[in-house]
Amino acid sequence: MVDVSLILLFVIDLVAVFAAYLIVTVSLNLEFGYTGIPNFGKVLPFAAGAFAAGSFPGRLLAELSGLPRGIEAYASNEILATCVREFAFRKPQVLTYLNYVEDNVVVTTCLTKLLQSSPLLSISVLLLTLLVAAAVGATLGYVSSYPAIRLREDYLAMTLLAMAELVSVVGYNYPEIVGGTLGVSLPDPYAWVGGERRFLLATVALAVMALITFFYMERVSLSPFGRVMKAVRDGELASEALGKDVVRLRQKVLIIASALAGIGGALWAFYLGGVISTGYDRVTWTFWPWVMVIIGGAANNLGVVLGTGIFVTSRKLIDFYKFALEPYLPFSVVWVDRLALGILLIFMLIVRPEGILAEKPRTAMKKEKILSIMRRAKTKP
Repeated sequence: MVDVSLILLFVIDLVAVFAAYLIVTVSLNLEFGYTGIPNFGKVLPFAAGAFAAGSFPGRLLAELSGLPRGIEAYASNEILATCVREFAFRKPQVLTYLNYVEDNVVVTTCLTKLLQSSPLLSISVLLLTLLVAAAVGATLGYVSSYPAIRLREDYLAMTLLAMAELVSVVGYNYPEIVGGTLGVSLPDPYAWVGGERRFLLATVALAVMALITFFYMERVSLSPFGRVMKAVRDGELASEALGKDVVRLRQKVLIIASALAGIGGALWAFYLGGVISTGYDRVTWTFWPWVMVIIGGAANNLGVVLGTGIFVTSRKLIDFYKFALEPYLPFSVVWVDRLALGILLIFMLIVRPEGILAEKPRTAMKKEKILSIMRRAKTKP
């Protein structure tokens, strides 16, 4: 008999992973597909957004509620006081002082109970955290734009890749941010819906943000700004000769794309319920998004959606069934997904290097409207 609940959980997780990757790939398409910036440091703003979610809302709520100052500071809050006392028999010092990282389980558990009782507070914390994540991502995008001013192509790609490694090194070796190698849990802003439905709500939040990102990029690609991006990608010197500020354009693109990736990172951290620095590596959040964009087709947002869907679904199915192949493989099954998807990438580069849906010329207005304007212009005296 088919377990419907298991299938439902599989689908929810699939949609969540797809939405998170779509935010990253569509923003990468803005940088590489439309502007020609080879951003091999895409993990930088995404991880920074996740780190912002792992450090900002918990610390903010803890300070506002008085948790670090001892039970006297929050004794009037029955939810927090009761929750902390439940942990005091194992660690009595939590009644006098709570450190966000060292006592993360106590802090996040009690803050989640507080959020569970107030949907309005939960939504406010979520939205404020997304704004902070966007600001952090945009700031890192602005910092990343400086190499984009002076370097081109392969040198720029290596520089952005090196910059992305910084966030992993800092997160790994500076535990005060998100707990270093142990990571931290997050206060759950979806807890107010109760039970397993929080995963459904977290998935909906990711999906809504992915749709917003997609339609925003569609509008940008058809705007005058989008046409300038393509002009810079296809001929930087010609664009400069026509008076376009290439440096300023690259800065704007990196800031916008990094802000969106930062929001995606924060939503992904809230979906998982925790952050650990080792979970944001260059393979998962830089190399795989590049594969998705290449498979789907650069400078084509629909192609990127298709490439992301094919990749994420294939990888989930491989992970789900790969242990059934263990008796027949001469190597460990943990490498099946990377091997299969690597072969798919090589095949696509050989057979169809422009991707499944190649870039096509697009007009800002429909053909019928353009012809109508031309007819009206001819009839005027």
